This record gives sequence, C-alpha cells and structure tokens, in this order.
Amino acid sequence: LMVAVPAAVPLSPAPFVARVERVTAAQLPFSWHRGCPVGPVQLRRVRLRYLGFDGKAHLGQLIVSARVTDDVITVFRTLYGARFPIRQMRPVDVFHGSDSRSTAADNTSSFNCRYAVTPGAKHWSMHASGEAIDINTVENPYIQSGRVSPSNAKAYADRANVRPGMAFEGGVLVRAFT
Repeated sequence: LMVAVPAAVPLSPAPFVARVERVTAAQLPFSWHRGCPVGPVQLRRVRLRYLGFDGKAHLGQLIVSARVTDDVITVFRTLYGARFPIRQMRPVDVFHGSDSRSTAADNTSSFNCRYAVTPGAKHWSMHASGEAIDINTVENPYIQSGRVSPSNAKAYADRANVRPGMAFEGGVLVRAFT
C-alpha cells in the first residue's frame, strides 16, 4: 500500500500586531534629556511583531514621534507580510543611548536625542525627533568617505551584493518606506 504524504508546508508566522503607548522621561533614561527637539509627550512606544532572521515571529519596540505612528505601523505590517527579516528591535536605551553599541548589535531602532553624524554644521539628527529608523544596521551600514559603521558591517559595504535584510532600490524595504 502506497500513501502519498504531502510536502511539509512552512508554518505561517503569527498575525502581525502593533500597539501604541505613551512614554515618560523615566522610560527614556539614556535617549532623552532636556533640550531635545521633542519631549516624551511627543513620542510613542510602538510594540510590534516582526519576523527574525530565524524565520520566527518576535515582538519588538520602537520609540517614534507620535506624528508617524500610523506610518510606522503600515511600513512594518508591509515588511512582516513580505517576510522581510529583522535581526532585533529594541529601544536604544537598552544600549544606554549608545548608537555605536546599538548598531554593532544589528539593532533596529529609532528615537535617540543626538546630533547628526553628517559633515557640516552641527544639527539634530532626525532620530532626535523620532522620525528616522535604522533597520538592520549591520546589513545596512552607514558609509561615509569609505568608512563603514558599524565596523562589523564591512561585509555589507558592497551594496550590489544583495542579501536578506538589506535595503536596495526596488526592494520591499525601500518600497515600504517610500
């Protein structure tokens, strides 16, 4: 007797979820301080589900401007539906406000009251307003004058060698944010 056994079908990840919460200064001990362009009252914690590089659903958090919460949820719902992998998603406060530690850990994060790292006159980063998100910082390093940051991202400096988790023109990550 021969019995046909169906091929294994990968399980779908859990449904996408997102929840928006207010934050306080006490919840942002390293990323916010007096003098920042926005106060905690203008920020929100977005807790959301994302797909990890392990193919499993995880819960993460982003601190963003209250003005962009709906857009952030839309973007991450799109990424989740497309099974775009994210290494981890933790507020930069977990790294004591250190962008260097957060990016080296391949962390996806948003708000951090800091100045921009671009050349020229000193000015606030879009992160200081909670209106910029760095995704998969190893796969998508900051490259300036040939310098790759974080330093453990040098393998991803060749942007033509597209691999999972990378931003590239026409890719789901770029389309979702556009």
